[in-house]
Amino acid sequence: MTISHHLQIAASAVFFLFTFLTGGQSFAQDTPLELTYLGTAGWKITDGDFTVLVDPYISRVKLGTGPGISPDDTRQTVMRSDYFVSDTLLIDSLITKADFILVHHAHFDHLSDVPYIAKKTGAKVVGTETTCNILRGYGIPDEQLYPVRGGEDYQFEKFSVRVIPSIHSALNDKHYLDSRTYTEVPRVPLRVSEFIEGGSLMFLARFSNHKVLTMGSMNFVERELQGIEPDILLAGVNQSQLGLYNYNERLLKVTGNPKVIIPTHWDNFRLPYGFSQESSVNLKLLPFKEDVARLSPETEVIIPKHLGTIRIE
Repeated sequence: MTISHHLQIAASAVFFLFTFLTGGQSFAQDTPLELTYLGTAGWKITDGDFTVLVDPYISRVKLGTGPGISPDDTRQTVMRSDYFVSDTLLIDSLITKADFILVHHAHFDHLSDVPYIAKKTGAKVVGTETTCNILRGYGIPDEQLYPVRGGEDYQFEKFSVRVIPSIHSALNDKHYLDSRTYTEVPRVPLRVSEFIEGGSLMFLARFSNHKVLTMGSMNFVERELQGIEPDILLAGVNQSQLGLYNYNERLLKVTGNPKVIIPTHWDNFRLPYGFSQESSVNLKLLPFKEDVARLSPETEVIIPKHLGTIRIE
């Protein structure tokens, strides 16, 4: 028997052992991670054959009549007292499959499109008790729901996720507080205002090549992030962070100065896709990028565009 034949047998044995230990999973180590920005705090993250959605709010309703509304937006105005109706045609054009959905909290700009997407795709949803009870009200079965409160660290077939307790952005000039929860299934459909926070979370989603730390607010519990060092951070960036003590510096330090930071939840989500977000970029993202360059020169800040895909090797 030749040396070459011995090597072929050894390689086959290694492949068999790897296949046995991984349950037949194939890990595309050379496949880049793709992150598509859905606007608000929403993301589609895929490694090629496995897709995770984060806070997929796509309808982007024309909410209220304040300064965030454009006179060029001819859609019907939606008030907080109105029942929320998803733009299913738009969702169908953007979302074809999803394996998991991670929901940071249950406000409408995070959760309101999830009932339709979860029913359409069969995706499993990880979220708070309030999130899961709302989804039960919309007919999502228990086998698709993973109710969590923070502290869980779950291994699934193709990725794992650590659930991290968090807190909501300090809105209303730091007067925001909402301790309401849905401990029972609410009557649906819900009005926009009835999508209550119900507690806030962060997620550490581990893929084969990358660890992605997600934020759904411009706030965090520092002690809960100690020892968590992602290589990709979806960092909450908006004006409310300016009311917090050394937000940028503390966030970078406690997360170990990630290699890549992508701002999230920075846009004007009352505008539909295709409308300019230049004012938000100039007001929020460029100062953030400059500050990160000062605090962590080795960190790359990538400014996302609506429905644009960022590929990270």
